[in-house]
Amino acid sequence: MPADDEPAGDTAFASWPTATDEQPVSSTIEVKGVYDGSLKRFHGSGDLGGSGQDEGQDPMFKLADGATLKNVILGSPAADGVHCSGSCTLVNVWWEDVGEDAASFKGKSASAAYVVDGGGARKADDKVFQHNGAGTLTVKNFQVSDFGKLYRSCGNCGTQYQRHVVIDNVLVASPGKVITGVNANYGDTATLSDVTIVGDSKKKIIVCERFEGNDSGDEPTALGSGPDGKACVYETSEVTYE
Repeated sequence: MPADDEPAGDTAFASWPTATDEQPVSSTIEVKGVYDGSLKRFHGSGDLGGSGQDEGQDPMFKLADGATLKNVILGSPAADGVHCSGSCTLVNVWWEDVGEDAASFKGKSASAAYVVDGGGARKADDKVFQHNGAGTLTVKNFQVSDFGKLYRSCGNCGTQYQRHVVIDNVLVASPGKVITGVNANYGDTATLSDVTIVGDSKKKIIVCERFEGNDSGDEPTALGSGPDGKACVYETSEVTYE
């Protein structure tokens, strides 16, 4: 779709923003408190200038516990996007071309709360939001297109946690594979409401997929998909196809 057009569907979603300026980033920007990017486009350079999908890349932004990142466009290359060390809030953050992951959530407390409000992501070969730590991620008023998984609870991290994700008012544009992936054996939950899927007339995009996660590094086993009232918590009426 054209770079600055909004996806077809719900007109309540903002159009993709036009960058107000460009800022190269050669080393990770550490954020404490609130960082307002004024809708500048940040792109990796130097050590952050690679475009691969390798695990373990450094992020462009690293948020301390309780930090807020807002009004930021991540261009290409975007390295490993945004890392949240604990609870964090991402407001109106846009990923034009997702690198390894758009954002990774790494808090170790079960009470950690991560919020993604507004914004969008495109061109994620694999995951948009990677949940490696504990706690609950809420994604609302967000749009995604051309992606592998919108959300994945880490399937084979060396330290595993019970994780929760809440998806509300999200616009999903094909092509894509999975909206949420959770580990049923660790008590993960995905709660979804007001999801609109555009351009998927054959309903190939999986709304919620359950896995048997592990801490050995092995590929997790897929257990099934669809609402089950335990791990995948939603009514089919909450998913609209356009």
